[in-house]
Amino acid sequence: MANTDSDADVLPLTDERWRAILANDAAYDGQFCYAVRTTGIFCRPSCKSRPPNAGNVRLFRSAEEALSESFRPCKRCRPTGRRLPDDEWIASVAAYIDSRFTEPLSLERLAEAAHGSPYHLHRTFKKVMGMTPVEYIQRKRVKLARKLLRETGLPVAEVGLRAGWANTPYFVTLFKKMTGVTPAAYRERQKLDSR
Repeated sequence: MANTDSDADVLPLTDERWRAILANDAAYDGQFCYAVRTTGIFCRPSCKSRPPNAGNVRLFRSAEEALSESFRPCKRCRPTGRRLPDDEWIASVAAYIDSRFTEPLSLERLAEAAHGSPYHLHRTFKKVMGMTPVEYIQRKRVKLARKLLRETGLPVAEVGLRAGWANTPYFVTLFKKMTGVTPAAYRERQKLDSR
């Protein structure tokens, strides 16, 4: 299990350390912490989050080292011993959604990526953002769908797919609920308004 980082001062991901991460072994807490490149979050070896892909793991001797490399502390295991402020945590969740809203996203998947519980994430997201994570995702998708309807001639079903909905009737229903018109009517209105 070799670490692919080229920096000489990087702590290598040995088989022993990898086993400690997989086993959530608290005996290794304080010896190192690990960061996951794809999420930008770092954890204690004992963190109960889903095991990361070994290729995305980077090890640090301390939480301070991970922080200096712009990784954020896990909300679940709190490797710094301090709690991340809710607004910072939710900003990182919103950024995660912004980069993936066209993919299938569930509250469970978001909570896993953010290293928190689904219930706590839902409640905190609504408190900070004024809407639930699902509502935020739906707004992002509708915004993209409106852009695609204005700027392309794609069929409505394809617009829905590209915006993140696999189910066309659900896309049409939700689009109408959020905009007051169906996707087809929205497109027609945009054509008339541009003349």
